Amino acid sequence: MKKGIYFLAVIAAVAFTSCKEDAANKVKAENVEEAAERDAQEVVYPVMTFEETEYDFGTIEQGTPQEHTFTFTNTGKAPLVITNASSSCGCTVPTYTKEPVAPGETGELLVKFNGSGQNQVTKTVNITANTETGKEQLKIKAFVNPKQS
Repeated sequence: MKKGIYFLAVIAAVAFTSCKEDAANKVKAENVEEAAERDAQEVVYPVMTFEETEYDFGTIEQGTPQEHTFTFTNTGKAPLVITNASSSCGCTVPTYTKEPVAPGETGELLVKFNGSGQNQVTKTVNITANTETGKEQLKIKAFVNPKQS
């Protein structure tokens, strides 16, 4: 048993000491230059610029459906793709432009609110897109008068 362990130790020592080739000598200068140029290039993202990020419906009666269209422009240098838009509750439903929005073009996001709740109500719409941060946010609010019994 001792001879077996001794033999494996000798084999391991020989294997580790025989790899004396310097890895730095194998790197090609032209590959280093190409990688440096590639890494130096600016990464471009689309930028979602909204005309407004918050909308106030004012005073509404409870149960009265409301809707508002948020308009945005892609002010970035790459096509903008919205992958998801969701709200903070089921009473608010966003629908959005499904096609990519080219730089300089506009898109729309329609937010429907069913008028639920009472008094001051604020709802958030979270947008997932290929922007630099990956997330954008919109808000709607209203003062909801309760139904008269």
